[in-house]
Amino acid sequence: MESAGDLTTTRAPFIENARADGELYIEQPYELYSAQNHEAWRTLYSRMVPRWERYAHPKFLEGVNNVALDPDRVPRLSDINKFLSPLSGFSAKAVSGYVPAYLFFDCLRGRAFPTTITIRDLSKLDYLPEPDIFHDAAGHVPMHTDKVFADTLVKFGEVARSAARYAQSINDKEQAYRTIESIIKGMARFFWFTIEFGLMRSNGELKVYGSGILSSYGEIEYAIESPEPQRYPFQLEWVINQYFEIDHYQPLYFVIESFDELFAAVEQLEDWIEAGKLDCLSPGEPNVNEEDLKSFLEASV
Repeated sequence: MESAGDLTTTRAPFIENARADGELYIEQPYELYSAQNHEAWRTLYSRMVPRWERYAHPKFLEGVNNVALDPDRVPRLSDINKFLSPLSGFSAKAVSGYVPAYLFFDCLRGRAFPTTITIRDLSKLDYLPEPDIFHDAAGHVPMHTDKVFADTLVKFGEVARSAARYAQSINDKEQAYRTIESIIKGMARFFWFTIEFGLMRSNGELKVYGSGILSSYGEIEYAIESPEPQRYPFQLEWVINQYFEIDHYQPLYFVIESFDELFAAVEQLEDWIEAGKLDCLSPGEPNVNEEDLKSFLEASV
């Protein structure tokens, strides 16, 4: 029988209650993690370590050591932040679930990363219906210890503010909605193919720095070794017009050469938004919901 204190993804009463009460930013109720939750973390962590050592970018491996993740138990975000904040000023910020797009990016601007506190079912470790704490804390957070990468996330948050300001300057309401929908698609695609599923060269070798791959036991090897996916040098024009799907391994990855190049690409993205180059991108995934649209059009900028 499921424990009353269970924090398993998709069936945690604490999360359901927080959402019902309209609470987006929450405290991590550490005492509610069940033995099964800790076992899921332990299993996920132990099987990922050899793959990280083989395929992960060196900056990620440094980050894992720097935040001192516990291999045996779900981490306390407060413990992570004790190590993380002095290194880059970032912190992991517990949330009850989905964060509207502008609020998510604005958290990055404030050097906070919205962090899910639930963890996937022990019996379904390879199936992730939505982000969980292993994806966020073990996949994302170690990269946040790197100053250049952390500054890139902050810059991405600044880009979102520029995008909101640009859309709000459009007088015609329907045009403003169409424009910001296209911009959000472009930003989401950029984030997906870099922060979530990006590859990077390191000393001539192809390595993983994208958190979606770093938290996937199967895809981390597939992304580097498999002959099936396409791997192309990062091109902003292609990235912002390339749709993606979330329910299978990626058929396409973009390779960037350095974190400095990544930061420069985010600066270019901001320039393109302000120049109107993201006003009418190719259709397709991701879908942009009404909450995301309003989060940009009603943002205080």
